[in-house]
Amino acid sequence: MPFEELNGYLSKSGVHHASVYGIGQMLPVDSGCTYYLNCPGTPVVPSMKNDFANALNYLEAKPEDPDLTLSMTFMDLNHPETIPPGIALYDKEFPGMFRWAGEVNLVKQALFPNHHTSATSENIKNWAPFMKVLRDRGIPITIHSDLGSDKEPLKYLHLMEETLRRYPQNKIVWAHMGLSKELSTMDPDEHISIMTRLLDAHPKLNLDLSWRVLEDQYFSKPGVRQKYAAFLDRYPTRAIPGTDFVASRDKDYKVYEQELEVTSRINKALGDKAFRHIALGQNYFRLLGLKKEAPEVCGAG
Repeated sequence: MPFEELNGYLSKSGVHHASVYGIGQMLPVDSGCTYYLNCPGTPVVPSMKNDFANALNYLEAKPEDPDLTLSMTFMDLNHPETIPPGIALYDKEFPGMFRWAGEVNLVKQALFPNHHTSATSENIKNWAPFMKVLRDRGIPITIHSDLGSDKEPLKYLHLMEETLRRYPQNKIVWAHMGLSKELSTMDPDEHISIMTRLLDAHPKLNLDLSWRVLEDQYFSKPGVRQKYAAFLDRYPTRAIPGTDFVASRDKDYKVYEQELEVTSRINKALGDKAFRHIALGQNYFRLLGLKKEAPEVCGAG
C-alpha cells in the first residue's frame, strides 16, 4: 500500500501518532505468495528491505500529522550477532530516524510452517550488546512472544521471563499480551494473573493491546471485558494501544476502519486515568521520551 495512502487512513480516522513497524519478516522476492500463512514451507526471514523503504518514503513525504515513529524490524533474535552491525548501518544511512525497535519475534507459532524457530535461552543471553544500545538510547522494543497454544498454554512463558530477568532496564513492550490465534481458550483470570505478576516484578515492562485477536477471542466474551478493563485500570500507565494493521495492497480504508474500531472497543470500558494514558497516548509519549501531554479527561458535569 502506498505510504501516502496509509497516512491518509490515519488522518481520516483522527489518529495523530503511530508507529511504523514495517514487515521485518519478508517472503522471498521470487515467491508468488502475498501472505505467509498461505505459503507453508516457504521460508520467511528477517530483512532490512521494508525498514529502508519506510525510511525513504518518510523522507520524501515528511509527514507532520500524523506523527510517525519509524521502527527497526530487521532484528533476527535467533542470530543476535547480526543486530549491532545492522543498527550501525541504520545510523549511517538514516541517522536519528529510527526511534523504536520491533515488532520482533521471540517466538511466533504462526511462522513455524515458514521455518521460524523460537529463540533459545542462549540466544537471549547473547542479546546483551544490542539491548545495551537500545537501553542507552532509550529505545523501546516490541517483542512478539507467544505464551503458548490451546494444548500447552504456557509452553513459551519461560522465554519472556528469561528476557525480563536479563534485561530489567530495557523498555520492553510485550506484543498482544502474549496472546495469539493459537491460544484462544486460556482462562482470562489465569492470563491476567500472569500479566499482573510480571508487571509487578518488572517496572519497565509494558503491554501492547494491538491486534483484533484480543477482542475477538477474549475481550468480547461475556464478563471478560470487565475483567481486563479492571486489570488495565489497576495498571493505567503500563499499556499502549494499536491496530496491528498490515498495509498490504489487498486491503482498503474500510478494513483499516474496522480494525481500528474493533481494537478500540476495550477503551470504552476503561476508567478516565487508564483511558487518558492508553487511548489518548500518554503512555506512548512516555515510552518515546516525548514532552507531549495527552488531553485530560473531563469529569461528568
